[in-house]
Amino acid sequence: MTTSTAQVLNGVLGRLGLGDPQSGVAAGRFLEAHGPEAVSHNPATGEPIARVRMASAGDYEAVMQAAQKAFETWRLVPAPARGEVVRELGNELRRHKQDLGRLVSIENGKILSEGLGEVQEMIDICDFAVGLSRQLYGLSMHSERASHRMYEQWHPLGPVGVITAFNFPVAVWAWNAAVAAVCGDPVIWKPSHKVPLCAAAVQQICNRVMEAQGCPGVFNLVVGSASEVGESLLADRRVPLISATGSCRMGRRIAEVVGPRMGRTLLELGGNNAVTVLDDADLDLATRAVTFAAVGTAGQRCTSTRRLLLQKGIAAEMTERLEKVYASVRIGDPLDPDTLMGPLIDEDAVEAMMRALEQVRGEGGEVLWGGRRLQRPGHFVEPALVRARADMKIVQEETFAPILYLIEVRGVDEAIAVNNGVTQGLSSAIFTRDLLAAEKFLSAAGSDCGIANVNIGTSGAEIGGAFGGEKDTGGGREAGSDAWRLYMRRQTVTINYGRELPLAQGVKFDL
Repeated sequence: MTTSTAQVLNGVLGRLGLGDPQSGVAAGRFLEAHGPEAVSHNPATGEPIARVRMASAGDYEAVMQAAQKAFETWRLVPAPARGEVVRELGNELRRHKQDLGRLVSIENGKILSEGLGEVQEMIDICDFAVGLSRQLYGLSMHSERASHRMYEQWHPLGPVGVITAFNFPVAVWAWNAAVAAVCGDPVIWKPSHKVPLCAAAVQQICNRVMEAQGCPGVFNLVVGSASEVGESLLADRRVPLISATGSCRMGRRIAEVVGPRMGRTLLELGGNNAVTVLDDADLDLATRAVTFAAVGTAGQRCTSTRRLLLQKGIAAEMTERLEKVYASVRIGDPLDPDTLMGPLIDEDAVEAMMRALEQVRGEGGEVLWGGRRLQRPGHFVEPALVRARADMKIVQEETFAPILYLIEVRGVDEAIAVNNGVTQGLSSAIFTRDLLAAEKFLSAAGSDCGIANVNIGTSGAEIGGAFGGEKDTGGGREAGSDAWRLYMRRQTVTINYGRELPLAQGVKFDL
């Protein structure tokens, strides 16, 4: 690690109060762990920056028991009072936004503005959850029986398991944790072992807030392997909801384990997102949006644009524009404010990108620009522009890297068919000035994705809009709309305030 990076990291960790990060937190205190060691690397240099002892199955049990105990008291705290605790968490995140954003950039590799933006997402969801704490509404219904009143109410569900991926090491946890907390649920967080420092830093902030509020055990952390800690969490009947972000393959495994025990799942899985650009589109706007959506986070967002569907009339010009813009993308140190693209997360990610490009060539595709591994320390690559066909096998898959497939289409109907012609269904977008084409894209016969945009890219989510996708993307929804209902259990209540006992549907049962 360079001297400057080491100094930044040490300063950040010191101000966050993170001395010797451990892998388990229960009831607001770090536990001694007994599992194997995880090494956190700086993707920009490839050098190790921290070593964390991961949790064992026994350590997981200690964390789980603490969360279960916390649930007994936290569920009885009035929801608006729970919201006030989450408000304090949001305020503490505001105070540490700069340091936490830098830590995300150092450990994850995304550029600093994206690291800071991720922390801002945490702050925003806390604000959203505070308001939500006074809006956990149940309906009242008119009973068909005289002197009866009916209504529904919502109760806390129980300890919630949250499994997050490396690409958003803190924001996705917050999407779940803030909402779960105001709903009355403690959280057991299993982060990616590739970014343990980010998780430990957030947990340290949580510990301070919850200790000051007298609410230990609401937020719990357990860093561990998928085979030991992950499987224990999935199989645990004390965890009624598993919210997980990751690959489609991982999601299928979660469904296999959680389904038979009748648990709930909230799955945010892979995306193979397409942007359609029609002949009448604003190409300046489309070029900027597509470049960020394909290159931002080095193509390591679930909402990254993977496929670009170009109507034939503008295909050549749009391709030429992208080649020029890609040649100007500044790749380098994610902490440098002039950098537009940082490294991939690790060497495995680089190798996966190189294999995908080899498959492209083997299937008759053409790499138009980029796609090379950069010969410098760290896991840097050039983003790639690829001329491809929609039916190529590699195009049907999600490669978590900055590869953009350029595919020509005749018009909006073919574009919708190609957009929908993959197993994933997360995000989609169309660029057009034609109101009829836009409305067709948004109609029931249009995009089959959970997110459909017009004249903006596929990446980027605002708090308040439900985030998630269909088909192999898992069907989950987070961070908006009525997503809070997943973290609670519904109870229908009927009160008889009369002296008679009429039965519904006119049933007679006279003794």
